[in-house]
Order: sequence, then structure tokens, then C-alpha cells
Amino acid sequence: MDTLLQQIINGLVMGSMYALVALGYTMVYGIINLINFAHGEVLMVGALTSWTSIGLMQQGMPGAPGWVILILAMVIACIVAAALNFTIEKIAYRPLRNSPKLAPLITAIGVSILLQTLAMIIWKPNYKAYPTLLSSTPVHIGGAVISPTQILILGLTAVSLAVLMWLVNFTKLGRAMRATAENPRVAALMGVKPDVVISATFIIGAVLAAIAGVMYASNYGTAQHAMGFLPGLKAFTAAVFGGIGNLGGAVVGGILLGLIEAIGSGYIGQLTGGVLGSHYSDIFAFIVLIIILTLRPSGLLGERVADRA
Repeated sequence: MDTLLQQIINGLVMGSMYALVALGYTMVYGIINLINFAHGEVLMVGALTSWTSIGLMQQGMPGAPGWVILILAMVIACIVAAALNFTIEKIAYRPLRNSPKLAPLITAIGVSILLQTLAMIIWKPNYKAYPTLLSSTPVHIGGAVISPTQILILGLTAVSLAVLMWLVNFTKLGRAMRATAENPRVAALMGVKPDVVISATFIIGAVLAAIAGVMYASNYGTAQHAMGFLPGLKAFTAAVFGGIGNLGGAVVGGILLGLIEAIGSGYIGQLTGGVLGSHYSDIFAFIVLIIILTLRPSGLLGERVADRA
């Protein structure tokens, strides 16, 4: 039971990060029916930007508390990621908005490769040790442990999701986003500016991805130019799992995928004598994707247009 409890905690932490990234996928898809495969690279840029910022702040502010440096680095990462995603949407996706669906899809893959290459040139291809800025003393819960960094991940995820739900459901921008998701042309006739709404959606998704990137690097203690590919792919799996285009579905899909992956790699790994251990953890995510697409292509929660944003 201790192993199962530990894997549940690990799964919740992992699933929280997947959920943040999956929300970016599902928001963009809900409005313009585009799978932004460059979204994982936005996570990577956020993580590497924070790594650079932390190094500079540790030199310039040697006595500053670690949590202050981490928050400032996260804010800088969010700003850079938001500017990047805004630029990507304006330059790469907006001219192709009325093109056949295959054109923006191929463009998204091209942008992903371009961002990886640019990051490799700017930050070099070697792995970078991400500094530990929070206490490393674990907190014991029953027979399991959770680190302060993992507690911060869960807390930040909960706050981010609450703010996003409030933004989508109770603000003027949220109403504009839901209207644009329903019918962009009719929304434009009612005074909504679809271009502004779409840009805002990309910016919000980038902020969530940057937060996930900083937390991902903090949790695993490393960052490099290709780090966004696999989390981005798994977050897309989570969005499909929960029902792409549905905000609640992205959260549910992310949490469930994290739990399935953690329990599959840890608990099931023990039961099988290590045959299906942590080295094979990735297969569980994609087995889930295959099963869901086969049995329920619309995802667990389907696709409710009213929740698209």
C-alpha cells in the first residue's frame, strides 16, 4: 500500500503538469480547430528561460531567498513564452487560418522543429542542472513522501486552473472566447474581435505551459532543448483522453494520465518483477490513447461546445 500511495502522489504531480499543458492544446483547438504541436516547445523555452534568469539572479542577488528567485524566474518565463506564442500565432498560423487543415498542422510541426533547433543554438545541446531553490526536506504522508517542490506544483496547478475557469466563465474575455468558439463570424458581427481573442488564447496557453515548464525542470532537476517534446505529446494525449475542446476534460485527462503512468511504471512494475518498470513508463500513456481513440474517439467527457475556450 505504501508503494501505491507513493505512486498516486507521483501521478498527481505528473498529471498536474500534463493538465496545465493540455489546457493550452484544448483552448486553441476549441477556438480554431488547430492542434498546436509547437506547444511542448513553449514549455521548453519557459524552462530554459527560467534557468538562465535564475543563474543571472543568483549572481546579481546572492542573498535573495530561493522562493523569491523562483517566482521572479517564473514570471520572466511566462512573459517570454507569451511573447513567443503570440508571435507564432501571428506569423505562422494566422495567414493559414482559412487554408486546408493539413497546412497549419504541418506548419505546427515545422515550428516545433524550428524552436528546438533555435533553443539548441542559444542554450547548447547539453543537459543543464536546474538549481534546487526550495527546501529538499521531504514531507511524510503515511508511508509516502512528497517534496516541497511537488507541493508547490500541486498548489500552482490548483490556483492556475481556478483562475482560468474564472476567466473563461465570468469575464468579458471569457464570453468572447466562448462566442468565438461557437461561431467566429457571428461573434464578429456581435462586436467580438476574433483575432484579439485568438491571440489572447495563445498567450494564456503559453503562460500555463511556461509554469508547467518551470515546475517540470524544478521537479526533475534538469533542462535541455528537447525536453518539451515528450511532455507536449503526453499533454496532447491527455487532452484527447479527456475530450479535446473541453477544459474540464483536459484537467481530468491530465490527472488520470499521470496516475495511470505512475502506477503503471511503479506499482505494476513491482508486480511484474521489473518487466514493466519506469523505463517503460511512456508506453502506458500511448496505450491509453489507442484505447480511447478506438472505443470513445470524443474522449471521456466528450466535446461540449459551451465549454470550449
